[in-house]
Amino acid sequence: MSTEMWPDFNDLWDYSDPAGTEARFRQLLPGAEAGGNRVYHLQLLTQIARTLGLQKRFEEANALLDQVEKQMGGRDIVEVRYLLERGRALNSSKQAEKAVPLFKRAFEVAGEIGADFYAVDALHMLGIAAPDGERLDWNVKAITYAERSSQDRARKWLGSLYNNTGWTLFDEERYAEALELFLKAQAFREEQGQEEEARIARWCVAKTLRVLGRVDEALEILRGLEAAGDSEGFTEEEIAECLYALGKVDEARDYFKTAYEKLAQIDWMAEDQGRIARLKALAE
Repeated sequence: MSTEMWPDFNDLWDYSDPAGTEARFRQLLPGAEAGGNRVYHLQLLTQIARTLGLQKRFEEANALLDQVEKQMGGRDIVEVRYLLERGRALNSSKQAEKAVPLFKRAFEVAGEIGADFYAVDALHMLGIAAPDGERLDWNVKAITYAERSSQDRARKWLGSLYNNTGWTLFDEERYAEALELFLKAQAFREEQGQEEEARIARWCVAKTLRVLGRVDEALEILRGLEAAGDSEGFTEEEIAECLYALGKVDEARDYFKTAYEKLAQIDWMAEDQGRIARLKALAE
């Protein structure tokens, strides 16, 4: 039975809901097992394993990947996806040093079989799992690979790659280079019609412009985001920082207050106590 007779499970992914995605994938499993298409069935198992890893059920994920490993038939898409998901499970369970060789092998095999999307995926994962001093090089290599690919699906990586690599450069205080990538991310997202991602990219551009001292340009972008209804707290925070940098302390105070009230409610922001404390202090 051919894969054309079964849904493309890649389209069923919801990374924000791994448990729900697992349930959808498992509904396909009986038919995949009975259908006689080894490649489809084993790829599906790798993706169920990925949903388990995202739920931190690493023992179950690895047990499923053990099943795939026993049935692999050579250097093909199954091997690539097996290597990627075994690597992700290891990396997520704080065993990055064991994951890196798997991602390198996944990149090699994907390149051999012309699976550009997965080759870029492997490079992207090396940009996460490799030692600190190597990550930027892997991210740059991923961007180059995706830009040169003639495969549309591989090129769709570019938005996230530009964004992620831009933040790596930003964290290294290489702001001019970061701005270049954030501008590329914005152009790509707009070209793809990805409105939410384009909005985030514009915010990244504005923040970087502010840090570079181009405060008026940053503020113009942020006012546009504000007018469009962007009110999660991050835009207010950046407007406040711009106004404060321009010496408009009283006007900035109201924005700092709004930003503090909104951002302090976000769970992951609790890990950045210095940032929250600054907002609170400048709001008073």
